[in-house]
Amino acid sequence: MTANPPALSVRGATKRFGAVVALDGIDLDARRGEVLALLGDNGAGKSTLIKCVTGVHRLDAGTVEVDGRRVDPGSPAAARALGLETVYQDLALFDNLDPAANFYAGREVAAPRWLPRGLRFVRRRAMTDETASVLRRLEVGVRDLRTPVGLMSGGQRQAVAVARAAAFATNVVILDEPTAALGVRESRHVLDLILRLRAEGLAIIVVSHAMDHVMEIADRAVVMRRGRAVGEAVPRPENKERIVSLIVGGAG
Repeated sequence: MTANPPALSVRGATKRFGAVVALDGIDLDARRGEVLALLGDNGAGKSTLIKCVTGVHRLDAGTVEVDGRRVDPGSPAAARALGLETVYQDLALFDNLDPAANFYAGREVAAPRWLPRGLRFVRRRAMTDETASVLRRLEVGVRDLRTPVGLMSGGQRQAVAVARAAAFATNVVILDEPTAALGVRESRHVLDLILRLRAEGLAIIVVSHAMDHVMEIADRAVVMRRGRAVGEAVPRPENKERIVSLIVGGAG
């Protein structure tokens, strides 16, 4: 048992949509400096759990703790204020804007602070410089920061979205299918980026169907099925058969 509390701890998470039980008493811990893989077939409850943790949905029962403190992520903005950042499959990027504008959309740096927010001047140079600094730190290759993200490759777009999350996350980064629809080379860049985030001490939760990628980067894997956590394993070659069995409903 570690001395420090998990960056994110979920206990007894339960969510119903009418007669459908989407989450049935889920317990989950995500620790700093660790990649946690969240596995399961379609309909297992993975996306619902993420959306409850990040304030898109409210839990019907259960608790969420961040750094050992019980919290109520009642909205996406509240979750972001708690240091939880999520990159969904659609990336939520504005194709017509450059990386800096995407980084700071909705949280623009403006001055002077003594003026009402609507009367402040947006500090575009400061936002661009900070974006460039984050991209350099995470070794994300973007040749021209003035390029709209809609003109970038799929891997570059994914990397910009992950870097944006890393720029503002202080506790947890959640990635939903981060290598889906990417080629081998672009997937490699994104996987390396995830490992760099882990090295920086963030807790990383990765939802993925790409078992080979999970085996490479994840420290632990939790398998969900029909709204329940049905098993946990270290994703190593010797455990692969058991993990697949848990996903498809075989013996644990």
